[in-house]
Amino acid sequence: MNFDPATIVGVVASESIGGSTARAVRSVLEAAESRAQTSVVELANTDEVTALAAVASADAVVFGSPVYRAGCSSLLKRFLEKTERGLYGEKEAPLQGKAAAIVLTGASDHHFLAGDELRAVLSGFFAVQVLAPSLYFRSSDWKSGTGKPALESTRAVGNALVDLAETIKSSPHLQGLRPLV
Repeated sequence: MNFDPATIVGVVASESIGGSTARAVRSVLEAAESRAQTSVVELANTDEVTALAAVASADAVVFGSPVYRAGCSSLLKRFLEKTERGLYGEKEAPLQGKAAAIVLTGASDHHFLAGDELRAVLSGFFAVQVLAPSLYFRSSDWKSGTGKPALESTRAVGNALVDLAETIKSSPHLQGLRPLV
């Protein structure tokens, strides 16, 4: 089967436009650019309708958020709260049948488990196929002179996300998975 290239949108849920989280998400997208069409939506300067439309038209999403108090940002939480699932009278389900990756940033290593909660929400509540593991970087990993381990991680995730998106596009069974409740 021959498919159009996958489309991947990076959703950056940071108040700091162009900051560490945006750089980390862009690094994942750069790894995918040779095989996919990519774009970025920064929730701090994009209205929800535009952001939801970008997600709905994509095959895959990279969710990027800084971590505060061991959880993702309020911008991402609000975005997900506004995202329909196609159940209980909702007409849309823009995340259903998508591949996703999670990229989190924080001030220190002790917030790295925040990705587990977000993964559970995306996979269980929205029926999204989420790559494991989530990426977590200290903000200092994205200051001048980005470290090689960070780049290697984002390259691997960017390429794996294209593979997962293409697999989902080729499988009516994966596309047909719905939230159970």
